[in-house]
Amino acid sequence: MPGKRICVGEITGAHGIRGEVKLKSFTADPLAVRNYAPLESEDGAGRFVIEELHPAKGHFIARLSGVEDRASAERLAHVRLFVARDVMPAPAADEFYHADLIGLRAVTTTGEEIATVTAVHDFGAGAILELQRKGGEAGGATIMVPFTDAFVPHVDIAAGRIVVAPPADSARGESERPRRPRRPAR
Repeated sequence: MPGKRICVGEITGAHGIRGEVKLKSFTADPLAVRNYAPLESEDGAGRFVIEELHPAKGHFIARLSGVEDRASAERLAHVRLFVARDVMPAPAADEFYHADLIGLRAVTTTGEEIATVTAVHDFGAGAILELQRKGGEAGGATIMVPFTDAFVPHVDIAAGRIVVAPPADSARGESERPRRPRRPAR
């Protein structure tokens, strides 16, 4: 997927007075975020290298190259960190990077296009796809679909689509399949 980038972390705030930042990692192995360099801000204007990284409760404390004081660290609060898609390892079978899912067309089991994937969420109970209904305007009606085999039986990145089995289809026997959650690789 040339040109795509993967969000691997977010700076959540400053830590201390020497320019360290609080960092939330989105990589499957949270410590692996330090293996990617340089990290870029979402707009591409900021470039960072993690010089030091150590765990804290619920996040990491990181020292970034070029960030020398608290004021500089505070300006980075809420900056999401990205790397080029092509430097990431290939996801395992039945794993998908969020960036690869966003923008896919969602079609029903009969092939009718109903929506587009706009986001992938995980509130702790497994991944959920947020779908913008076809014809809907930004901010309009969305559909939230559990990212499981029962509700999303087929993902075809190359074709740019996922198949969504509406709950009515799932209730007709397809729900007998294991409800194994799919694992976004992030």
